[in-house]
Amino acid sequence: MNDIPGRPQAASSAASTTEPYRVMVVDDSAVIRGLLTRTLEGDGTIRVVASVANGQMAINTLQRQTLDVIVLDIEMPVMDGLTALPQLIAADPAVKVIMASTLTAKNADISLRALRAGASDYVTKPSSTRELTGAESFKAELVSKVQALGEAARRADPSKGAPSRPLAPRPVVAPAPGAAPAAAPTGTAAPSPIRSRLLDHGPVVLRPAPDIRPDIIAIGSSTGGPQALFEVMANFRGGLHQPIVITQHMPATFTTILAEHITRQCGIECAEAKDGEPIVGGRAYVAPGDNHFLLVSRNGVTTAQLTKDPPENFCRPAVDPMLRSIVKIYGRKVLAVILTGMGHDGRGGCDQVVQAGGMVVGQDEASSVVWGMPGAVATAGLCSSILPLKEIGPFIRKIALRTAA
Repeated sequence: MNDIPGRPQAASSAASTTEPYRVMVVDDSAVIRGLLTRTLEGDGTIRVVASVANGQMAINTLQRQTLDVIVLDIEMPVMDGLTALPQLIAADPAVKVIMASTLTAKNADISLRALRAGASDYVTKPSSTRELTGAESFKAELVSKVQALGEAARRADPSKGAPSRPLAPRPVVAPAPGAAPAAAPTGTAAPSPIRSRLLDHGPVVLRPAPDIRPDIIAIGSSTGGPQALFEVMANFRGGLHQPIVITQHMPATFTTILAEHITRQCGIECAEAKDGEPIVGGRAYVAPGDNHFLLVSRNGVTTAQLTKDPPENFCRPAVDPMLRSIVKIYGRKVLAVILTGMGHDGRGGCDQVVQAGGMVVGQDEASSVVWGMPGAVATAGLCSSILPLKEIGPFIRKIALRTAA
């Protein structure tokens, strides 16, 4: 399942004093354009300023309009979405593009190619206008993604307008020398005020890094995650000894294609996890869409367990249950990595990683499409390192290959 709608993501409808996010809808169906427009404008934070039927019309419109977000269909006459995408980004590098397509293997593959080409996210449209009319979950998902990416567009280009909310959750501030450590959020381990790093919004406490070689690497990601995963995992070419387990918020079909893309582009064997299969070193496993991905140990053998337990943090798969299950088996030998994404999925699981003595690495704000998930673990004082995307893969490799401790 993709980011499940219903969670608060960015601005609320109450933010009436801020200029609405400016959106263009691009789809060859006038009926679909109308439905998407009504859905988006039903929220007070969004205004659809253009609605066009193909990629060429979208390019022409962008040259005349200031936009925050473009919702771009894939299959259109004259010029399709994948062809138009690089030209749209060239015309306005700060604009955020959401690819929209029905849920098929072909469209999943095209959507992932679009993400590598610069799209920020995707939504999977219901397969008929009748389904779309009543698809409340799709509508809520679309609105939340437009809000979050509208924020990101305005931060990338301040001339688009002021963001509608503070840059990040209230930061954990490093205490003054000799002062007691700052109180941690409820249910979160108190951070050790060893050192802090000044991010865009202020200081964030970093924990001391445990001097261990992990036995497993666990990665959580959401919006912008596929692009980040490709960047990080390309550094694992040539092999690591540890298994790599991944929860990316995605629907079924998309996760199958994601694993195939990782294998082809990163040179590491990767596949969707299968219920009951042994987890072995040197391979990567992706949580299948609409399933939580857990690890269990029986008779000394660690295997995958897929469940249909209720969504957590509005998500299934979710990062938190994966991390909780891993800590039970690997204890302090866990390296958790939280990449770009909306919401705070992963914060609770990373808390348990830290409590067990493991390590948490977060992606920094500047390189994140949306600094929700990594921001949540960073501002909770759970990270040993907060790094730009390009530095995360080399860092993981260095830690994974260090002498065992």
